[in-house]
Amino acid sequence: MTKREVLLVLHPTRTQAKELAGSIVKTLSAENFSFISSADTGISGVTQVASEQIRQRYGEIELVLVLGGDGTILRGAEQIHGANIPVLGINLGHVGFLAEIGKPSQTEIISAIRDKKYKTEKRMTLAYQVFRGDELVTKGWALNEVTVERSTEAMIELFVQVDHRPLSRWGCDAVICATPTGSTAYAFSAGGPVVWPEVEALVLLPLAAHALFSDPMVIGADSEIAIDVESDEGVLSADGLRKFALKEKDRVVLTSDKSYINLAHIDAAPFTDRLVAKFKLPVDGWRGE
Repeated sequence: MTKREVLLVLHPTRTQAKELAGSIVKTLSAENFSFISSADTGISGVTQVASEQIRQRYGEIELVLVLGGDGTILRGAEQIHGANIPVLGINLGHVGFLAEIGKPSQTEIISAIRDKKYKTEKRMTLAYQVFRGDELVTKGWALNEVTVERSTEAMIELFVQVDHRPLSRWGCDAVICATPTGSTAYAFSAGGPVVWPEVEALVLLPLAAHALFSDPMVIGADSEIAIDVESDEGVLSADGLRKFALKEKDRVVLTSDKSYINLAHIDAAPFTDRLVAKFKLPVDGWRGE
C-alpha cells in the first residue's frame, strides 16, 4: 500500500511545535503515513528532503501540515506554490488569519489528517516581474503582498501606473500591493482596508508618502500595476521572504497570479469570526444563532 505523505513545516523556535509534531508523527506513522520536511526537525520518523527536491514530490504529497503562526504558514505555502496541495495551519501563538482560530487538540488534528476532515479555500496570489530595460531580470509571486521599498534612510521615488495609465508619483517609504489575504497583514497596519478572502481584488497603497493623495485603493484583479523606480536603489520584497535589489529605471509589474494556495481548516469558521477573534471586536449581546 502506498504511503500517504505529509510535508511538515514547523515554527523554528517553538518547542511546543516540535513536541506536538513528534506525537502526531508517531501516531500516524503507524497508520501508513510518511513525513518529510525541508528542515532538520530532529523528530524520529521525519525524513529531511532538500528544498529543491520537494517540487519533484508534488504528486506524492497529500497535505502540508504547518505548526506555528501565519508566518510559518507563508513558509509552507512557499514550498508548494503551483501545486494543488492543501496547507493546514495549526495556530500555536497569537490568533492569525491563516491558521485555525482555536487550538485543536492533538486527537482532532490526527483525526482530521487521517480522515481528510478539513475544508479548503482558494486564496489568490500575486505575480511580479522586474524589467531592467527590455530584460526580465526576476519574477516571482506572493500570497500576502509585494512591496517596493526604500533600501536607504532616504525615501524612495516611485512612479505608479495602473492599466498603462499614470496614477501618481510618490516619494515614500514604500508602495504596498496586497492580495485579499494580505489585506490583514502589512497593508492593514499601514492603513489599508480589510478585504474578504473571496473578493478578487488587489489593494494598493503608499506608505508614508509625501503627497496630497496617498489613500489606499482597491483595484480589480485583472488590472496591471507598474511601478517605476526613480531613485538610485530600492528593494522588492515578496511576503517578506523573497527579496530583490532594485536599481534606478527598473520597472516592477504586478498582476494577479493564475495559481492559488489552498488553505485547509478543520473548523471552517467564516472570515467574520476570524476578524472578531483577532481584534476582540465587541459583539456581546448579538441575538443570532
